[in-house]
Amino acid sequence: MTSSSRSHSDTDTPAWADRAADRSRSAQRSRTRSVEQAQVIVAAARRLLATDRDKLTTQELSKEAGIALQTFYRHFAGKDQLLLAVFEDVIAERAAEVEAAARELPDPIDRLHFYIVQSLRSLRGGQGGVDARFITAEHWRLYQLFPAEMARANQPFADLIEHELHAAAEAGLLRPTDPATDSWMAMKLVMSVYHHYAFAPAPDDAEDIAEKLWSFCRRAFGVTPTER
Repeated sequence: MTSSSRSHSDTDTPAWADRAADRSRSAQRSRTRSVEQAQVIVAAARRLLATDRDKLTTQELSKEAGIALQTFYRHFAGKDQLLLAVFEDVIAERAAEVEAAARELPDPIDRLHFYIVQSLRSLRGGQGGVDARFITAEHWRLYQLFPAEMARANQPFADLIEHELHAAAEAGLLRPTDPATDSWMAMKLVMSVYHHYAFAPAPDDAEDIAEKLWSFCRRAFGVTPTER
């Protein structure tokens, strides 16, 4: 992956919004309007999920978004396809946020460390909670139904890691043999730890768990303790 594909902040329109516009019959007449409507629908869904997930019905969503029900179905085949767009939007947004937060760190290894550890910091103080359980349950349910789409939704985090692996290799800090595979495996490992603690008792030592996960990834990436 190249850095240009790392998050939707790098482009004017998220990929899911393009797909929703393509679904709309009016896309040829007014693609910009169709994309805007899709973004309004996803934003409304995110608000409902943050306040009361039981209200995420097509009827409540139409009210929250201020659209007709048929407008929803012009852009999304159903609630599952909407949730796919929400996952894609949230993950890309979080990847862009963590990338921006790490921008001033001095080198690629420090940024890799930040990405890995930051991903698990929400576990601290019981932050996982019900929201994390919903995310985890829906994540794997949708993965069974739409594996290619969910893989695409998760890709921004792997792209961040791959970008820094290439940068670290260019700086002579490590010698990865397959950055794309290494970044994919690291992403899956981070996801597995997060999803485990979504249902397991929230750890008191979340920071320590995050650092241990980084230590494991660091060795897998080929960074020696003397270097970091």
